[in-house]
Amino acid sequence: MLEVNSLTVHYYTRRGIVRAVSNVSFTLDRSEILSICGESGCGKTTLGLALMKLLPQNAKIIGGSILLNGRNILSLNEDELSNIRWSQISMIFQGAMNALNPVKRIGDQLIEPLIIHGKFSKEEALEKAKELLKLVGIDPIRINSYPHTLSGGMKQRALIAMALICSPKVVIADEPFTALDVMTQAQIIELLKELREKLKLSIILITHDLAIASELATKIMI
Repeated sequence: MLEVNSLTVHYYTRRGIVRAVSNVSFTLDRSEILSICGESGCGKTTLGLALMKLLPQNAKIIGGSILLNGRNILSLNEDELSNIRWSQISMIFQGAMNALNPVKRIGDQLIEPLIIHGKFSKEEALEKAKELLKLVGIDPIRINSYPHTLSGGMKQRALIAMALICSPKVVIADEPFTALDVMTQAQIIELLKELREKLKLSIILITHDLAIASELATKIMI
C-alpha cells in the first residue's frame, strides 16, 4: 500500500544544512500499524510531513521515492496532491490542544476537506461529520461546539475524526498522546485499535514512547 525508498530530507538554515531524514526506507501494508519511534528532534515529524508533502519552505526532499498504491507522490503536481491528501492519505497533527482553529466550530473544520474535494454538499458533509464524531466517541451534538469547550481527549478525538472524514486508507498519527493523561491515552489507544479493525486502516504512529508503540503497533521502526 505504501512503500518508502531511501527518502532523504534536508533543512536549509542560516547555520547550514540540517540532515533531518537520511535514506529512510519502509513498507506499510493494509491494516498494519507501523510505529516510528525516536527521541525528540530525530526527524520523525519531518518524515510524516514529507509523506504528505507538507514540509516547510526551507525543507527539501533530496532523494528517494514515496509510492502510494504504486504511484510516486513526489512526482505529483499540487492539484494531484490535493486530490490524494485526506482522501487516500491523511494526518493527525501533533498537539491536540492547539491544532484546531479556536474561532471555527468543530463541524466547520471537520467538513472542510469534504467541501474541498467536492464530494458532498454542506448538508451532506455535516451528516457525514456527525457520523464520524459518533464513531470516535463524541456526541454529534458537539458539532456546533468551539474547541475551547472540549477537553484534551475530546480535541484529540475530533482530530482523529478530521483525519478520517474523507475515508483514507493510510493515516499518519503524529504524537497523538501528547499532553493527555494516562486514562485518556488508554482510551485513544483503544479507539485507534477499533478504527483499524472497523475501517481496515493502515496507520503510521509517530511517538517517542516505546511502551505505547509496543502496545499498539504491529511493527516498530527506530
